[in-house]
Amino acid sequence: MPADTPRIAVASPSFCQHPLLRAELLALYPDAKLHQSPYRLEGDALVAFLQGHDVAVVGLEHLTAEIIARLPELRIVAKLGTGTDMLDLAAMRRRGIRLGWAPGANALAIAELVIAFALVSLRHMGALNAALRRGERPAQRMGRLLSGRVVGLHGCGHIGQHVVRLLAPFGCTVLAHDIMDRSAFFDAHGVTAVSLDELLARSEVLSLHIPLTPETRGLYGPALLDRLRPDCVLINTARGEIVDEAALADRLRDGRLAAACADVFATEPEIDQALIDLPNFFATPHIGGSAEEARLAMGRIAIDGILHNALPEPGVPPWNIA
Repeated sequence: MPADTPRIAVASPSFCQHPLLRAELLALYPDAKLHQSPYRLEGDALVAFLQGHDVAVVGLEHLTAEIIARLPELRIVAKLGTGTDMLDLAAMRRRGIRLGWAPGANALAIAELVIAFALVSLRHMGALNAALRRGERPAQRMGRLLSGRVVGLHGCGHIGQHVVRLLAPFGCTVLAHDIMDRSAFFDAHGVTAVSLDELLARSEVLSLHIPLTPETRGLYGPALLDRLRPDCVLINTARGEIVDEAALADRLRDGRLAAACADVFATEPEIDQALIDLPNFFATPHIGGSAEEARLAMGRIAIDGILHNALPEPGVPPWNIA
């Protein structure tokens, strides 16, 4: 092997299980090592797989400071997917490890899931389908239209902006709260910028599109959840740790919150079954980016990131912007 040929280890099962992505990578780097199991590597197993390689292609795997310290040869991380909260960017920068990454590749896929979640919850489709599967024949249950609702977006980056576009035919009043200046987009698409207080108070459907940071971890705990309208539908396709799942379950049980949907959880795949079983909770197992078009786009960004990369700057946009 020539000295300048990168030694690549692909830890992401999502990448390795995709035949076209495997073929495209191996055509460029025939000696790349592929993780053959459908299960995610973590901890010692991840270190063992990546040892001896200077390029790691990862998806949801956690590269902590401790793991990075045990991989002295690592010099490039190519990222499948848009979130970087599972990477210790500060530790990478201290070590001079470069990141190949780009935002927005799966944004449309996640945005479409948000619309589906809103429709499922407003029309009680999850609970009614479960009843039919149990052999019951429930009477008609009145729901609500998505059309004309007040939809709030906490964060309006790549995903949130796609949600706005998809909502256009529904004639919704769209509110958004974002720490970034999105005024040009808001003006062009009729979005009203509001404070967090107003977002919580007015949203009939509230969708979360914020990154996981020390400031947002557990942000939607009892205090914020109690400020939502009792008829609100809360949708989380961002990161599970942003929402206090126990507090959410309590409010779904006693009717303080109408419904909630989630594609992400605080611990995956160890999800609280009691939350899953609530009739006004609808969940999917982190499938937001699992559309063929999105997976290809994310995988090709990761392949490109092997050659085109930069030192990460923790906390500086566009890093971690959902």
